[in-house]
Amino acid sequence: MPNQSFFIMRYLTLTSILALFVSGCTSNNPSVINNESKQRLNNTLSAFVDSGRVAGASALFFEKGKEVYFGAFGDADREDGTIMERNTIVQIYSMTKPITGTALMQQYELGKFQLDDPLAEYLPEFADVKVFNGLDDSKNPVLIEPNRPITIRDITRHTAGFANDGNAFYVGELLREANLFDFNSTLEETILRLSDLPLMFHPGEEWYYGPSVDVQARLVEVLSGQPFEEYLKEHIFGPLEMNETRYFVPENDRNRMSSAYGTDGEGNLIQVPDQQAHNLNINEYPLRHGGWGLTSTLDDYQRFARMLVNEGSLDGAQILKPETVKLMATNHLADDVTERIWLPSKGQVGFGIDFAVRLAPQVDENENQGAVGEFFWDGAASTLFWVDPVNELTAVFFVQKFPFDGSLHKDFRDAVYGPYSEN
Repeated sequence: MPNQSFFIMRYLTLTSILALFVSGCTSNNPSVINNESKQRLNNTLSAFVDSGRVAGASALFFEKGKEVYFGAFGDADREDGTIMERNTIVQIYSMTKPITGTALMQQYELGKFQLDDPLAEYLPEFADVKVFNGLDDSKNPVLIEPNRPITIRDITRHTAGFANDGNAFYVGELLREANLFDFNSTLEETILRLSDLPLMFHPGEEWYYGPSVDVQARLVEVLSGQPFEEYLKEHIFGPLEMNETRYFVPENDRNRMSSAYGTDGEGNLIQVPDQQAHNLNINEYPLRHGGWGLTSTLDDYQRFARMLVNEGSLDGAQILKPETVKLMATNHLADDVTERIWLPSKGQVGFGIDFAVRLAPQVDENENQGAVGEFFWDGAASTLFWVDPVNELTAVFFVQKFPFDGSLHKDFRDAVYGPYSEN
């Protein structure tokens, strides 16, 4: 398998080609967020609310180091009449993952591991993992040795083989019994239960979204000697002044938490009771997932995004080295990884270290718009962020809607970039 230098050089080569193609865009590129796009954003966000697609929506953009757009529409809590504001706290779900990846790559920079090291060198509970290979004639499971060990690269790009579907044949029942969402367990206990489960496929063969980033969080604990939540506070949130990004929201801040919304059988919004929706974040549970669980505000998450677009630094705080950010924003999926479940729905993308990476322009008006070289991710409550290094643009979009609604992202991106054009 190619080493890290290969991926860095490939990224730099592609970046150089792109820079030539856009003819020195860093100094001469027209602004992405201009008067027309601001008006489209206002119209789109307000239409999301007025049409009943969401209760509230907000967005914040920075371009070339300056704030260029903020908008908030509708309600954070429709029952109480609390409006969506700039300091509204939302549950970001899988937008936790890039933060966890950042923590892990800080350990990489310290020389604690290499990406192609076997995971079991650091988490020995994964040394004897097996792959489920169907049932024998007596209906007993056939468990075989993996073709190769799970590597750390596998857990950063979702190719480890971990189960993530409770309805999957045979392994799904084991996954439900393992109860990886028992908030009263520690991260260590959760990962030990995961390591007892058979893999769904051989490492490296498929892209399959799942609990890999929880394993990353546990690896951070082992490598750093700190509890994961404590590590984030000391090494990421503190230096970046992300003071409102956290798992536990204290009582005096909960009036700023957005409620969560689902839909009924006819598509009408239903407000989920806060005690149910906010359970993880209003109780001091031991479990701190690496893959989800954080809450944040627009400004806090923008600081994280701006650190990335600035190649690892913001306002004097260096979180990552420039070459590490480039490594994270490089596609690590080989072309022969053809099974990628729903990843192709994100557009012409590959996957780096906890980000999707845009590799080519959209092919038609049905795909999400975005700049080649952009890296991004989203959350289960339909939140979204992206980092566009070419245009020095960062975007954060907040709603709180279940199930995940990709059509909101399509319309939001269309508002940013305007009508699709083949040119």
